[in-house]
Amino acid sequence: MSFRAWQRAIGAVLLGLALVTAAMSPTAGFAQDELTRKVRTRVAPVYPDIARRMSITGVVRVVVVVAPNGSLKNTKVIGGHPLLVNAAMDALKRWRFEPAAEESTGIVEFKFQPGQ
Repeated sequence: MSFRAWQRAIGAVLLGLALVTAAMSPTAGFAQDELTRKVRTRVAPVYPDIARRMSITGVVRVVVVVAPNGSLKNTKVIGGHPLLVNAAMDALKRWRFEPAAEESTGIVEFKFQPGQ
């Protein structure tokens, strides 16, 4: 098997795993809207080199619960390629939000495109 064919096979397996994971992870109890809380510190994800070499693009969607003090309380990945999810989560862990009177829940999206 050539290296290119191996890359395509691994990509297909990972995509299949992502689809199965997304189908098996319900989002009950979480809001389905974009997060409206203001971001104080936003860190952009680093496009993984292996994803770039395999031409993997897409959107990683994460449901976040932000504590009143502006820190992340909880996160749950609801979509995205497994090779991109780790980069998105690493960046999201460093985000800080404006303080508020109560928790906020919403969806944050990270778009991975060539040239990033």
